[in-house]
Amino acid sequence: MDSLFVQCLSNKLICSICKDYFTDPVTIICGHSFCTPCLCLLWENTQTPTYCPVCRTISPRMDFKSTIFVKRQVHLPGESVVCQFPSSAEQLCKTHQAIKHLFCHMDRSLLCLFCAHSPGHATHRHCPAKQAAQHYRESILMQMKSIWKNKQKNQKNLNEETDILRIWEGFVNLRMVMIRAEYPKVYQYLHEELEEQLESLANEGRIIFQRLGRNVTRMVHMGKLLRRIYEELKKLSRKSDVDLLQEVGLFLCRGHLVQLYMPQPVDPQLTAWTITGMSERLNNFRVYITLDHKISKYDVLLFEELRHLQCSLDHQDSPRNPASSEYTPSWGAQTFTSGKHYWEVDVGSSCNWIIGLCKESWANRNDMLLNSEGLFLLLCVKVDDHVNLFSTSPLIRQYIQRPQGWVGVFLDYEFGVVSFVNIAKSSLICNFLSCSFSFPLKPFICFGPK
Repeated sequence: MDSLFVQCLSNKLICSICKDYFTDPVTIICGHSFCTPCLCLLWENTQTPTYCPVCRTISPRMDFKSTIFVKRQVHLPGESVVCQFPSSAEQLCKTHQAIKHLFCHMDRSLLCLFCAHSPGHATHRHCPAKQAAQHYRESILMQMKSIWKNKQKNQKNLNEETDILRIWEGFVNLRMVMIRAEYPKVYQYLHEELEEQLESLANEGRIIFQRLGRNVTRMVHMGKLLRRIYEELKKLSRKSDVDLLQEVGLFLCRGHLVQLYMPQPVDPQLTAWTITGMSERLNNFRVYITLDHKISKYDVLLFEELRHLQCSLDHQDSPRNPASSEYTPSWGAQTFTSGKHYWEVDVGSSCNWIIGLCKESWANRNDMLLNSEGLFLLLCVKVDDHVNLFSTSPLIRQYIQRPQGWVGVFLDYEFGVVSFVNIAKSSLICNFLSCSFSFPLKPFICFGPK
């Protein structure tokens, strides 16, 4: 009777998949139990829904991470079959004829009690063989858990990668279509911006032109009026004392009033419009300039020459002030003979500076005249309370607001273009177009007195 009971109980502890005793059993929704590893492997490639391998009942997939170490719900009476050791003959120590029921952790071997106390094993750590087997069995199950977890992760990654691989070429082609669709929008936007800026520039130029015209008319009229008053005052100064004293009050008052309403010169400055994408485009050609030569407080006529050009005819004979012409010129160690290059210079709040490109031979001259060939410079000069911008080759005043802070310089050697950019406003200051470069160019930087 006991034998029949044990046989029936043993049958309930047999996995119907591997036909062996359970290894960490798990019970699914229909009530059947299986080894967790067996069920994992069986359901690995099974399409949903998953079925019980015994009764074919639909069973949801389980989270085996939480069930692989479920507590065993049934045990064999006495010693578990999976924990049994080989036959007694195999467990018998040939030297001492005793059962090897101890395990040596050092050399991973089974020992009898006498071998364990021998000189070769006395210092080693031992434990009962059943305990060691259980420990390593749990380590194996832990390893299985980790491997299965990584296998599922790998399978998930594989599925995702396979899906991406399947659609990748189509996605790339779709991306090309989207990019192609965007560029005409950018071109359209830039074209509209260009038209808007040109229209605004034309309107602004027309308004300033009209102001200049009206101011010229007023100045001509004022000139005639002042001449007439001047002539009347001249006549008055030659009259008799009696007549002079009777009329002088009226003439002096009128002369004073006329001078109060003198028309002031127009300061014609065009608006510096932001050009979309200019800074980003130029930064693709960024280089960093290192200064090669530096001459401190060397008296030259650069700024004095500009001041002389700006002076009115009445002041052309004014003596120049050598002290005010002290400046600090520098030029880059780099020499450009091809390609596109862009760099930036911090002019701060200075009102006297020169930046751009020049021939190396010009930078080495003592006179450094602005009418020399091979100069592509932007100059800022302050005279009295007015600050003006000029460009060279030939010397032309630029009626644009003076930039403060960083100024960008762009060179396209092959296309013969030099451009100056107001970094803060991302706007164009001026440029040299259709130049012909047949000689090396060096960056030139010069700061004058503040």
